[in-house]
Amino acid sequence: MVFSVLSGEFVNNIDEKGRIMIPVKLRAAIDGDSLILTRGVDQCLWLFPVSEWQKVSQQIMSATSILQARARMIQRRIIAPAQETEIDRSGRINIAPVLRSFAQLKKECVILGINNYIEIWDEEVYQKYWEENEADFQKAAEELGKIVSV
Repeated sequence: MVFSVLSGEFVNNIDEKGRIMIPVKLRAAIDGDSLILTRGVDQCLWLFPVSEWQKVSQQIMSATSILQARARMIQRRIIAPAQETEIDRSGRINIAPVLRSFAQLKKECVILGINNYIEIWDEEVYQKYWEENEADFQKAAEELGKIVSV
């Protein structure tokens, strides 16, 4: 499957049934109406087009071993909770309660298109993340500036 680059920052509400609208710009970049939703690393959810998820999950599984404790931890955190979700006719996906709880999704959510995947954050958690990490971002940008010219 082929998709365009996913990009943009959006704010949408999650409803009482756990559904959230995927912005039109992001939906237009996805081929098909199925996505894979799983736990992310920074208390957010990751949403992948199916073809991208197949690549990512295969890379994780081939780089880890069930005989290593840390590898099993990665598999349990990222691979195990992954669920296929359909985009409904209204452009919404349903987020399972266990995943909503993990990401602390309440009402307003930030949706980020990041090249080949999407992140979904609770808006307050996302703001707190940046408050705690802005200095690290500045350092990372300085370091990246040494190898990338803009």
